Amino acid sequence: MTMPPVDASAPQEPPRGHVRVVYLGPVAPHWEVESGFGDRALVEAFRERALARLVLLPPHDPQFRRNRERVVRDAERENLILEWDLGLPEADGQAAQA
Repeated sequence: MTMPPVDASAPQEPPRGHVRVVYLGPVAPHWEVESGFGDRALVEAFRERALARLVLLPPHDPQFRRNRERVVRDAERENLILEWDLGLPEADGQAAQA
């Protein structure tokens, strides 16, 4: 079964909100999810799902990469702007927006 072609010229909806995932350090809780704007219920539901995926994972844990990708896909589905703050310098390429 083939997927229908994506119409690149179709107008995109504006973002429904903005969330920032912040690494707090090696002592639990490791993560905090902050919101700049957006529907409170939508952001809170996303926050709960994201924290459930990240709760015990520091950024150097191998499972973090897989779970980070799940959080990114969840944000894309919800049409949220997602920003990561891993507490690392930008030059390392680790603290980037996704």
